[in-house]
Amino acid sequence: MTSGEIDKFFENLSSQNPDPKGELYSTNPFTLLVAVVLSARTTDKGVNKATQVLFKIADTPKKMLALGEDGLKKYINTIGLYNSKAKNILGLCQKLVMEFDGQVPNDLKALESLPGVGRKTANVVLNAVFQEPVIAVDTHIFRVSNRTGLAKGKTPLEVEKQLMKRIPPRWLLKAHHWLVLHGRYICKARKPLCPTCPVRQECHYPYKTKSLL
Repeated sequence: MTSGEIDKFFENLSSQNPDPKGELYSTNPFTLLVAVVLSARTTDKGVNKATQVLFKIADTPKKMLALGEDGLKKYINTIGLYNSKAKNILGLCQKLVMEFDGQVPNDLKALESLPGVGRKTANVVLNAVFQEPVIAVDTHIFRVSNRTGLAKGKTPLEVEKQLMKRIPPRWLLKAHHWLVLHGRYICKARKPLCPTCPVRQECHYPYKTKSLL
């Protein structure tokens, strides 16, 4: 994809959705961090169903710690891998209280030092909470980037580096949400909705579907 095509790609996504938002329910930076940790290998819808109740009870690290592991599991036991996620969440809460005065840090390395938080989760928080122009490459972004020709790479990190280099600065802050939503609802893994795709002209995917059937 040429630089001109990339600019047009994001111009078209912007015209469709000028102010894209993430779909995970949260009430503050801490609850967003917890929601992203919970969302690994499961759907946002499933996470939101559990956190709508959980965050009314525990919306700070200290309140979450007060639940204890068994107490937390009662709220998240409908979510995949909830046993390990409960341990990680309580571990990150402990570290936030002990090392960061209970606040979510605005720093990639500090975020990655928290239990259960990898580069992708850290970048989601940096972008959504702190308005940092970074991109968290999940399965949707990885697929869209490689399929369309926007950014080629064999690993999420390779794709992330290409995206950061190739996306014009004026689009970079919102690019993460545009790409996630595009992959989730239009550029689907099995049946991409190419006929109604707003970036069809810029896309280099050689197997574009000709109809919705």
